[in-house]
Amino acid sequence: MNTIKKISQLKLSILLFISIILFSCNSTIKESEKRNADFNLNWEFSLSQNNVEISSIPQAEFKTLNLPHDWAVENEFDKSLGDDAIGTGYLASKGYGYYKKTFDIPYDENKVTYILFDGVYNNSETYINGKKLGFHPYGYSPFYYNISKYLNKDGKNNEISVKVDHTRFADSRWYTGAGIYRNVKLITANKLHIPVWGTFVTTPKVSKNKATVNIAVSVKNDFSLEESATVKTVIVAANGNAISSKSSEIKIASNSLVEISQNIDIVNPSLWSVDNPNMFKAVTSIIKNEKEIDSYVTDFGIRSIKFDADKGFFLNGENMKIKGVCIHHDAGMVGTAIPKGVLKRRLKILKDGGVNAIRVSHNPASTELLELCDELGFLVQDEFFDEWDNPKDKRYNQNESKSTDYITRGYGEHFQEWAKKDLQAVVLSHRNHPSIFQWSIGNEIEWTYPRNAAATGFFNNMSWSGNYFWSEPPYTTTEIKKQLETLPRGKYDIGKTAQKLSKWTKELDVTRPVTANCILPSASHLSGYADALDIVGYSYRRVLYDYGHKNYPNKPIMGTENLAQYHEWKAVLERPHISGVFLWTGFDYMGEIRAPWPTRVQPSGLLNTAGFTKGSYHMMKILWSSEPHIFFATQNIEKSLNKIDANGKIAPKDPEKWKTQLWEWYNINEHWNYANGEIISIELYSNCEEIELFLNEKSLGLKNLADFEDHIYKWGVPFAEGKLVAKGKKDGKAFVQELHTARKSSEITLASEEKTIKANNYDVSHIALQLVDSKGNPVKTDDKEIIFEIKGEAKLLGVDNGWKNSIQKFQTNVNTTHQGRTLLIIQAKDKAGKVEVVATSKGMESKSIVIELQ
Repeated sequence: MNTIKKISQLKLSILLFISIILFSCNSTIKESEKRNADFNLNWEFSLSQNNVEISSIPQAEFKTLNLPHDWAVENEFDKSLGDDAIGTGYLASKGYGYYKKTFDIPYDENKVTYILFDGVYNNSETYINGKKLGFHPYGYSPFYYNISKYLNKDGKNNEISVKVDHTRFADSRWYTGAGIYRNVKLITANKLHIPVWGTFVTTPKVSKNKATVNIAVSVKNDFSLEESATVKTVIVAANGNAISSKSSEIKIASNSLVEISQNIDIVNPSLWSVDNPNMFKAVTSIIKNEKEIDSYVTDFGIRSIKFDADKGFFLNGENMKIKGVCIHHDAGMVGTAIPKGVLKRRLKILKDGGVNAIRVSHNPASTELLELCDELGFLVQDEFFDEWDNPKDKRYNQNESKSTDYITRGYGEHFQEWAKKDLQAVVLSHRNHPSIFQWSIGNEIEWTYPRNAAATGFFNNMSWSGNYFWSEPPYTTTEIKKQLETLPRGKYDIGKTAQKLSKWTKELDVTRPVTANCILPSASHLSGYADALDIVGYSYRRVLYDYGHKNYPNKPIMGTENLAQYHEWKAVLERPHISGVFLWTGFDYMGEIRAPWPTRVQPSGLLNTAGFTKGSYHMMKILWSSEPHIFFATQNIEKSLNKIDANGKIAPKDPEKWKTQLWEWYNINEHWNYANGEIISIELYSNCEEIELFLNEKSLGLKNLADFEDHIYKWGVPFAEGKLVAKGKKDGKAFVQELHTARKSSEITLASEEKTIKANNYDVSHIALQLVDSKGNPVKTDDKEIIFEIKGEAKLLGVDNGWKNSIQKFQTNVNTTHQGRTLLIIQAKDKAGKVEVVATSKGMESKSIVIELQ
């Protein structure tokens, strides 16, 4: 009986101990959130074409806004900007942006305060109470300042101000936006504290049964005396349960920093993967005299990564292919000041299409993007730079002589002084994200070093639709090496610079491989560039996959910029040594325009700027997703890639064309609306093994996917109004898809997946409008002007139909549909209630949708 009583008491003690730990962890997490205060709200902004002192700007010229903010996306598309703006998408962004914010903060001589910017584009100067804190040129790297000694002693009316110099408005090859376009935080901590980016969590040993977690913690003592304390880290699972802990005693001299290392074993860990992105928290506290004086929460995942030169990529010991897309950092109508909800919708659409990896091209990611990739299960290649020692041409690519004018001066002019600071700031701030599995030190750098371009034997005479994509270098490796040894050397050497960048990366993180996107891998393997890389990324050079593996068998290689075409993926499937690809691109993006006005985007995306899917999305989905899928693509036979042959059967006009298709997808329609009797090419993109197609219940024949080399089902059919039905089978299971003839649009439909959002100044609702006929069929051939009205506590973020040639302003409530649809995004203010969005079009009944703000 006594034994039973003791056991019961022991159980009670254990439960009490666990409860104390859980309570302590929750309290610590809340304290950490207080330490990192949101500093985005209630800023004032003024834009000037003149470089002035902020104090000289009349108050009436400032407007109040919340960050993040991109002033460029608010403007009209402007043809008169001409060639200067083909890189950035015809949106004017030139000027000096002035931001200021007044705030109160209790002064405490035992506290330290930092301001942390996740990204400011660009050439920013920051001031606090009139004192200059510093200059930061790079628009993509995070940075922070210690503002403690400049704060007003009464704690009142502190003023932070930021001047953004964007007079070099064409300083990049894509749309950059302008302003404080990422989040800002105010961090306040005890003078004995874990500094900004002061932890690094790694998982040196990982198995399904046990994992070792290492937590490297920096502790900073800003007091004038030596301090002693306990540093305690508790590991908390996703369900909130504390599962293990570790404590370390420290002594730290005045005005100094120490680093400690803590190892914690976790039994049966829930591993992070693309299918099950399990996350943990490392809750680290500094305890002095039994009181917690600082807390720091690090989100992390437990996973292992490995690249093998022969077998490809392994995640948690399992071989898998990287199904990746590249993304630029604009999101259409919101520009570069992207709410987290907009990023999340975009990533979820990609995930549904089978994408499992993101290359952030060609700049470091935002913290919010990385948080979402951790949460949703995307591998991430985080890229540092698009420009190194020498400048790139911002207007056309490869015409560097045109990049010497003021407006196109980009990061190259700061690279020598700032590259190490910016690179290491990115690594320090991003390295705890389990999603990141590669650091990329550069993108297509080689052509800015003339010696490397010339050594290939063809690059200076290349064709963007010919030899570069489909031909091996005319020079042998011996000849390329000879060329590199004899051609005149410039001021800078690409191999030496690459070695520096790789070294700086590995000074802070050796747990991930270093790579780069090489546009001239045949030269890069011999110039010293590839020697600095753990993995060599090939840019559009799938033709060299076997060449690279044969000549450099010990070096892992993969596609890091690829065409969104079946032939690219087929090349990967046939080669175990190729880990995967990153397609160019996930979404259409503003800038890098190669077509006449009014084209405003580079239209290579799987989705357009509004996030509506295109044919290439559906092709990659059937290749990358196991879920059964059928997509209808139709076209007049003369306009299509197909013909009716002498036997009356449909056949490709050029059976080899699919093997060399480039960036933009084929000219297809998504409707069944043609003239009676008109011969129509029907293509079905599907992963079903067989499909029988019916028109108005009459079979057009059963076909097998294996019979189509280009992976596209084809039928040639005289048009008849009615219904197409595709009946497919995948893994023995039936799957059906239909396409109906639509009549003239007569109604509006509004839909949103975000019917309830938080009244927190951040949450968004995407409202998709589709024109339909009287039977509810989507109308893709009849477009209307739509007027939106928002009733309630929400603001319009933008409206966009996604069409590459649409030059309608984003920041307006009027938009003309394209293919019968458009997208409106609203953002909650800070009051709960209902928001009604009303859509009106001439000759149609208005429709509305209600969004709940909680």
